[in-house]
Amino acid sequence: MRLRQCVFVARDLEASRAELCDILGINVAYRDPGVGKWGLANVVCPVGDDFLEIVAPEKPGTSAGRYIDRRAGDGGYMVILQVPDAIKERERVTGLGIRAVEQKNLPEYRYTHFHPSDTASVLLSIDSVVPPPGTDPALFWPPASNDWLKHRRADMASGLAGVEIQYSDPATAATLWSRILNRPATTSGGAHRIAIDGGEIRFVPITDGRGPGVSAFDVKAADKQRVLAAAEKRGKRRSDSQVEVCGCRINLV
Repeated sequence: MRLRQCVFVARDLEASRAELCDILGINVAYRDPGVGKWGLANVVCPVGDDFLEIVAPEKPGTSAGRYIDRRAGDGGYMVILQVPDAIKERERVTGLGIRAVEQKNLPEYRYTHFHPSDTASVLLSIDSVVPPPGTDPALFWPPASNDWLKHRRADMASGLAGVEIQYSDPATAATLWSRILNRPATTSGGAHRIAIDGGEIRFVPITDGRGPGVSAFDVKAADKQRVLAAAEKRGKRRSDSQVEVCGCRINLV
C-alpha cells in the first residue's frame, strides 16, 4: 500500500496550477475530461513517479465546491492509495460499513472512492492497476494518461512521502483509518501515525480553525533550497522546511 496521488481543491485552476508547478518545479501531464461528470476541471502533475492533482469546480453545487466553502478556501482534498487489488480492498472496507460513493472496474484500472463522512472528512480512494505485459508497474498510472513520463521532473521535488490529517479527535480518526487500511496506528511526536509503504499518514489536532480535513502533504525535496526560493518569491515560504501551495501546507522531507 503506497501513497500514489494527492489532490488539492481550488477555486482558480490556472492560478493554482501556476503556483504548484512553479514552487515544486513540476509540469502538467494531463487534463482529464472525465472529471467533468462531477462538474470539475483538473490538472495532473507527476512528482517523480507519484502525482499531485488539482481539481476545481466549474459549476455550482459540486461536492468539491462545498468542501471549499466548508473549509474556508482552497486546500488539500483527496488521498489516493495504490494497492495490489482494489476490488478485494473495496469488499473488505465496505464490509466495515464504510460507504463507497464511486467505483470503477476496468481491465487495467480499478478504484473506489469512499464517503468523506465515513473517513474523517477526507475523500479517500483505494486504487490498483493491471499494467500491460512488459510494462513497469511503477510507471503505469492511467489517471495521468499513457504519456505522462515525458512530463516527469524530479530535480526539485521527487515524490510523495505522507499526508497529515487534522481532526477534532486525532486518536479516533487514527483508529478509524487503521481499520480502513488494515494497518496499525502508533503515537509519536505528538501525532498518531499509520505507516504505509515508503511513507505515512498522520493525524493531528485542528490548529488553523479550518475544520477537519487534509492539513498538509509531505513531499520529497530533491532540491529544498530551490523550492524554498520559488516559494519565497510568491510569499508562500512558511519555514525552512515548509511552503504553502493551493491553500495547503507542504512539508519538504
